[in-house]
Amino acid sequence: MNNEDSNILKEWDAQFYDKSFGFIAEYGSELVELLNPQAGERVVDLGCGVGQLTARIKASGCDVIGIDADPAMVLIAQKKYPNIEFSCAMAEEFSLSDPVNACFSNAFLHWSLQPEKVISNIAKNLISGGRFVGEMGGHKNVITITESLYEALAEESVARNRVNFPWFFPEKDYYISLLEEGGFRVTEAQYFVRPTPLDNCANGIRDWIQMFATNFLEVVPENRVSEFLRRTEDLCRDKLYIDGRWIADYTRLRFHAERI
Repeated sequence: MNNEDSNILKEWDAQFYDKSFGFIAEYGSELVELLNPQAGERVVDLGCGVGQLTARIKASGCDVIGIDADPAMVLIAQKKYPNIEFSCAMAEEFSLSDPVNACFSNAFLHWSLQPEKVISNIAKNLISGGRFVGEMGGHKNVITITESLYEALAEESVARNRVNFPWFFPEKDYYISLLEEGGFRVTEAQYFVRPTPLDNCANGIRDWIQMFATNFLEVVPENRVSEFLRRTEDLCRDKLYIDGRWIADYTRLRFHAERI
């Protein structure tokens, strides 16, 4: 998703994402099961990326629309799945002609720094009793990676506050409160640790940083970026390079809620 508040996703390489970060959709399979899409339902896949999970929902017999604010992601999705409707829109602003039965969102919600607006807009586009099912980065998500980035910045004499932190990683109880204040009844919420291998990233943790953490790179002098990446990799190595593979230290928040 392209989020104007963070600016980070304007730098995303959609082709690179499609090639090296397919695990994001693979881990979303359980979330589709939690959604339990039924034939004939109308569903929004919010932050659909290149559409893998949108297609899975469609295969259940649903009328599904994929929404993402990154035009390059939407273009790839349209090419891969021409029988599915995809639209380019911000999560805070998308509008549907008629309310839908469910909103599904995998690995997007932590990119929005305006969670109240996103929740409110989702509620507006759901029928009464409609489902909002999502998974996002939770409290302390990628904490080893981010603290290593900050430490490497300090060694470059770059102040921590120079970085526009791009993510919203809430504690479970806090996000539940936002959902409740936004008109939802939370029926299930889980917070869990999920170490995530980066096996399709040819350059391991560097690929992850260059895909998702460009806000950190933007404050490093251009002639120091390569060294900065090398140093960050070194700082992560003891905890995240395990048995010859890089493992990202993900924590996740997964929930099922119903619009009141």
